[in-house]
Amino acid sequence: MSDSVLEGNKKKSTATEKWGNRIVLTTYPSQSGIDPIPLKWGASDPRVRGPVVVSRSLSTVRKRNAVGAHSGSYGIYHALAVAIDELNLNHKPDFTNTEPPVAIGPFPQWGDADKIVAMDPFGHLAPWLFKDYIDDGVEIRPTIAVTKAHMRLYEIEDEVKTGKLRVDGKIVINEHGDLTVTKVAVEPVWYLPGVAKRFGINEGTLRRALFEDTGGSYPELITRPDIKVFLPPIGGLTAYIFGDPAKTADPKCRLALRVHDECNGSDVFGSDICTCRPYLLFGISEAVKEAQNGGSGVVIYFRKEGRALGEVTKYLVYNARKRMGDSAAEYFTRTENIAGVKDMRFQALMPDILHFLGIKKIDRMLSMSNMKYDAIVNQGIPIYERVPIPEELIPEDSRVEIDAKIHAGYFTSGKVLTLEELSAVKGRQWEDVDH
Repeated sequence: MSDSVLEGNKKKSTATEKWGNRIVLTTYPSQSGIDPIPLKWGASDPRVRGPVVVSRSLSTVRKRNAVGAHSGSYGIYHALAVAIDELNLNHKPDFTNTEPPVAIGPFPQWGDADKIVAMDPFGHLAPWLFKDYIDDGVEIRPTIAVTKAHMRLYEIEDEVKTGKLRVDGKIVINEHGDLTVTKVAVEPVWYLPGVAKRFGINEGTLRRALFEDTGGSYPELITRPDIKVFLPPIGGLTAYIFGDPAKTADPKCRLALRVHDECNGSDVFGSDICTCRPYLLFGISEAVKEAQNGGSGVVIYFRKEGRALGEVTKYLVYNARKRMGDSAAEYFTRTENIAGVKDMRFQALMPDILHFLGIKKIDRMLSMSNMKYDAIVNQGIPIYERVPIPEELIPEDSRVEIDAKIHAGYFTSGKVLTLEELSAVKGRQWEDVDH
């Protein structure tokens, strides 16, 4: 370990000064002083269920009942801030005035250990439900935050101008198409027995895979079988609710839903190689219309870039596609050749957010994905109508993607191409772009 470092005239504290000389690599259930706070996953009463405690701070480390760290994929930045003395290791968050502005739940699904296994249903209320623990020095943080906001999208503004969307002053609030929305940000919290059961594997296999594939970063996955909760270093999700949030759980109200997996290239920067942004905006528009008609509209945005393979892998696939003719018949093969699998989004955990919102049925599912449909229906939530992306919204270069997906099982109300017809669907070549 290094000695103190000077940056300008400011001395940086050393690791020893921050944490002491002794490094605890792992702990064991029978180890002296280890006394985890009881956590009964699936209990409907939060006081019986207990808080999720993952911090390794001096006041909390022996009471931990979870492995991992807060903030999902951003946890490393927290560590960096501590390392460079931008964040005090002993900082105590002040949660004054941060409580949700709207009520969500509780719903019966929160008390079912099989319904919610990938998030903490009490995560948005943790600082208030478990204040007595915090007052005793235990570090507890929320893993869900709820807020209200406005959003402006030029496609929505165009729909208002052309009369496809009406200004109602409540959901669509002006001629610019500004929307009111309730937003729910969720960090992943995995109940390992439930996650293993959802995927049809045993808990030991799941723990070993998580340990090995993260370079052994979480040894307590192996040494602490008594700890059943893991906060993984992955991206979370955001739910965008249009209309009264209470209506999402009301079976008398219609619900339109779009479940969308992140695609930075299309969603943000407008790439036309896929249908992601057009379908996302169509989903938002239809969700708003359902809310305006007295129902509820929900769009859920998961951080699963490049089918959860990541953007680097996605761009490597793009290169292979464009250099080899970019045929719809070879669409998935290009991904499998590089990643070894065509899709790692594995939608089995996705329905948890629907259970959290109390959703019991979906009137209009704004998705063609068979994986998403199967995952939701298998969780006991019926889907009454599936709505494909309108043909006029499909960019020309994305025909390769959409036709390949339809051939592989995506829902369509149109034609499913034969393999021979699929081979004739070609994407734009690089030569069409002047660099």
